[in-house]
Amino acid sequence: MKWETVIGLEVHAELSTRSKLFCGCSAAFGGEPNSRVCPVCSGMPGTLPKLNRAAVAYAVRLGFALDCEISRDCKFDRKNYFYPDLPKAYQISQLYTPICRNGKLKIPSGGFDKTIRIREIHIEEDAGKLIHDSRTGKTLMDFNRCGVPLLEIVSMPDFRCAAEAVAYLEKLRETLLYLGICDCKMQEGSLRADVNLSVREPGGALGVRTEMKNLNSFKAVGRAVEYESARQSKLLESGGRVTQETRRWDDDKGVSYGLRSKENTQDYRYFPEPDLLPVRIDEQWLSQIRASLPEFAHQKRERYVRDFGLSEAEVSLLTADTNLSGLFDETANLCGNPTEAAHLVTGEILRLMNVTNVTDLQIDAGKLAALVTLVTEGKISRNAYKDAVAAVFSHNIDPMVYIAENNLLMRDDSEAVTEAAETVLRNNPGAVSDYRAGKEKSFGFLMGQVMRALGKLANPETVRKKLKEMLEGWGEKQK
Repeated sequence: MKWETVIGLEVHAELSTRSKLFCGCSAAFGGEPNSRVCPVCSGMPGTLPKLNRAAVAYAVRLGFALDCEISRDCKFDRKNYFYPDLPKAYQISQLYTPICRNGKLKIPSGGFDKTIRIREIHIEEDAGKLIHDSRTGKTLMDFNRCGVPLLEIVSMPDFRCAAEAVAYLEKLRETLLYLGICDCKMQEGSLRADVNLSVREPGGALGVRTEMKNLNSFKAVGRAVEYESARQSKLLESGGRVTQETRRWDDDKGVSYGLRSKENTQDYRYFPEPDLLPVRIDEQWLSQIRASLPEFAHQKRERYVRDFGLSEAEVSLLTADTNLSGLFDETANLCGNPTEAAHLVTGEILRLMNVTNVTDLQIDAGKLAALVTLVTEGKISRNAYKDAVAAVFSHNIDPMVYIAENNLLMRDDSEAVTEAAETVLRNNPGAVSDYRAGKEKSFGFLMGQVMRALGKLANPETVRKKLKEMLEGWGEKQK
């Protein structure tokens, strides 16, 4: 290849704290425009910020998860720029002493693991939201998001293609979700990425980079990387020069547009934030946070394969969502049958979630475990099991009540099975002869006839066992 693509990502993750970074306003998404604003987050003169302790704890949790060095002493800085979505005309961020540094995250690349270096993670406040009214041609401002706590995760320029960038974002999203510090709803802007990209001759000096801001889907990131790499390569091949600039990615049209020349650090006129004291983190608090870290998705995958013998496909489905993995863990523990619990969660539960468009799973693992036990012990049929799972999923019904009300417990009456089997064998001498001659397919026919005679509540295992036993001596009995 004549040109090598070099990519660095800046990922902004809105934290799932109850309140904003420096005031008590709600940090929840949405709401009536400008209804979650106070003098502090709107930048009124004479107000003072107060740091949200939970935001700092969340930053440390992510730092540990990404194997970062945690700054025991850090502080905040003012980043000055005049945008309409920042009522203070500056943003409180961290430039000189970010809370986390020198981390890493492994991603799959070309059949191997590749380590992506993370330069830093810093805490900052989010800006407001501009709403462009196409009817009037005016731009409206909603400051509800202003002051919501963000973590900016800044990678080193270690990516060489779109697939690596997307793999990194997927792994980072998974980590954030398992930590419980960000809901990662990209459609709501709680996770978004800035793509810094340049091209160069392979192994040469870094080229001039452009930045595409606020991409809010993995697909958009992949397409933007491929487009911008091709654009810069063609520009250089034609004798042109790449301009350092911020560009807007239009995902509908599949193209990017230049917005403005890219600022350098000095353009923001950073200086230490005078209204906030430096942050000192003691070792005891760090130890408490480290001890609270969850079992991550990759650890669960290893455990499920090692301890339960589950397939890679099932393991991937179970760990794709924290709710699913949590439901599986509890159900498997209660019923003592992880294989059947995995089949249930990755099969019927996922199917019901897709059919009903449910994403926030609320279901009692104890009820599912009871159903798993009933079906594996032969107390209910597979069809009844499926119906009962759907009832628990939709209405949170007691499975035993549902089974009793719908008369779903299977009959295990040995006398009734023997009587039905005798009738079927007498009425089908040809099928009996075929089976005794070695034609196994005849057994399936006979089995079906006995099950039909007994009704859907007959226990198939009981019927199969009894029928086999009777067929062995049937010829002698007829003599």
